[in-house]
Order: sequence, then C-alpha cells, then structure tokens
Amino acid sequence: MKYTSLTLSLLAAATLVSCGKKDDKAAVVVEERPIVTVDVAHRIEVPQTKVYTATVEAENINNIAPSTPNRIKKINVEVGDHVRRGQELVVLDNASIDQLRINLEQTERDYNRAVQLLEIGSGTQQSVDQLKAQLDAARVQYNNLKENTILCSPITGVVTARNYDPGDMTGSLPVLTVGQLTPVVKVMINVSENDMSKLKVGQPVDVTFDAFPGETFSGKVQRIYPTVDTATRTFQVEVRIANAKETIKPGMFARVSIDLGSKENVVVPDRALVKQTGSGNKYVYVLNGNTVSYERVEVGQRLDDAYELLSGIEDGDTVVITGQTRLADGIEVEVQK
Repeated sequence: MKYTSLTLSLLAAATLVSCGKKDDKAAVVVEERPIVTVDVAHRIEVPQTKVYTATVEAENINNIAPSTPNRIKKINVEVGDHVRRGQELVVLDNASIDQLRINLEQTERDYNRAVQLLEIGSGTQQSVDQLKAQLDAARVQYNNLKENTILCSPITGVVTARNYDPGDMTGSLPVLTVGQLTPVVKVMINVSENDMSKLKVGQPVDVTFDAFPGETFSGKVQRIYPTVDTATRTFQVEVRIANAKETIKPGMFARVSIDLGSKENVVVPDRALVKQTGSGNKYVYVLNGNTVSYERVEVGQRLDDAYELLSGIEDGDTVVITGQTRLADGIEVEVQK
C-alpha cells in the first residue's frame, strides 16, 4: 500500500514537470513582422491637363413651325437632307391665301387710281391716305399668311428632325428641325470654380470622339458664362470645333482636353495606393522608422505608372508599394532590401 502511494506521487511529479516544459516552449514563439517594399514620394512639375466630357450640339438650331395651327399639304425634305437659307421646306393649306391675294391686288389698284385722281385735281389727299393705310394692312396680312403657308429655312444646314407627315395638323411640335453643322459645331462643358480662372476666350483645346479613334480635332473656348451653377458649383463654358466637312454630328460623345498649365505636386507609384473597402477613399502606408501609418490621400491624375497626389503625403515620404494586405495602422514591418 505504501509502494502504491509512492508510485502515484512520482507519476504526478513527472506530469507537472512535463507540463511545465511545454509552457516554456510555447512562450518563446515570436510572430514574424510583415515584409514590405518601399519607394520615396517626389514633388515634381505635373502638367494640369483636364478632360471634360460633353455631347456635340449644332451651332444654331431652328424649329420650323407655323404661328397658327394648319394642315400640312407637302413636306419637301427628309431627315438628313441639306437645305439652304430661304429654301421652301413645308407647304401648308392655302385655301384662304388666294382670297387675301385678290383683296390685296384690288386695294392696290384702288390706291393707284386715287393717286392719279389726286394728280389731276379730281381726288383728295384724304382718300389717298385712307387707301394707303388699307393697302399696307392688306400687304402685311397677306405676307404673314404666306409665311405661314410656305415655311422656309432661315439658315443653311441639315434637317435633324421631322415630326409630322403630309395631311397632319400642326401642333405643339415643330414640323422640322434644321441644325447648322458648318463651319463649326459646339459642346458645352462644366468647369469648376478653381479651374475657371485659368481659362480665357480663344484658348485652344483638343477634342476626341469615340466615333473617330486615334483622331484629334482642334477647337477653342468661345464663351465663358458669368454665373455659377449653385447645385454643381461649376461654370458653363462653350467650346467650338471646326467642322468644315460636317464630319462631326450632333449627339456624338466628345472629350475636351484643356491645358491649364502645370503645378508642383507629390507623385507616388500607382502600387502605393490602397482603396478602402466600401468607399471611394484612397490611402497610402507611410513608413516611419520600423512602423507604418495609414494616411488618407487626395488623388489627382494618373501619370503612366504613378499618381499625382493633391494632399496627404509630403515630398520625401517613404511609402509602401507591396505587402499592404497584411498591414494595419501603427504595426511594425520589415523592409525588404
């Protein structure tokens, strides 16, 4: 019985010694620091070229419609047709214009007769004046009705829309729309308050279109609107683009590039940027000794394999360019040589 107690005591002591050795071994395990590679941020002169998107518009647009509703007898053109200034485009019902023409001709004869009688002393000046007033009123009435019976184009351009067919009554929509596509077309862009002060009328711009890959068209700033849009805090700027051959069509998507000079800003490799999950915020890890800090940055334009930074990083800062997935703000890292 004593032997059994001694044996149990020895076994318990061995067990305690064994457990103590395991705890000591676990305590010496050290977690490895993340390995990163770094680069240095530099301040350089960065060209401030801004690109604005817009839709092409005709230089001038005219909606062809009568002043009063009328029935359409004939439409002489189709969408896409070129028209010249003064060309007859639409003929409306002219049932009443013949009667007005007859009245005008009769009033004109009466007036001429009154003038002749006055010259030979058989008429009065009052009669001449009354008939002259009647003639002027008849001529105005006839010309107005004629203008609303035969609709002509006020500009040289291209028919861009047609809303009715012969036999229809005119309504709220114009019968035709004519757009002037030569010698220029225009685009309207929205420019920020900061950039607006760098623009001037006549400034050259480059314009590209998805419809013409690889081609660049020349344009210029034609007009800068003087009031700001309170919703977007931007100014409207009109850009005109040469279009002598009518290559550019209304509705095309345009990208307008404007040179706004240059500015010194910090540039970092594109691999340094980290996008925060669930937001559009961008960050960069900055190395300070053996630890990293998580710095939010404001990104400018892309420059090949680098980015311009408008804020958040200083010239000469050491930034992490690989290994960011294992990092967090304030942790120690090991820099790969």
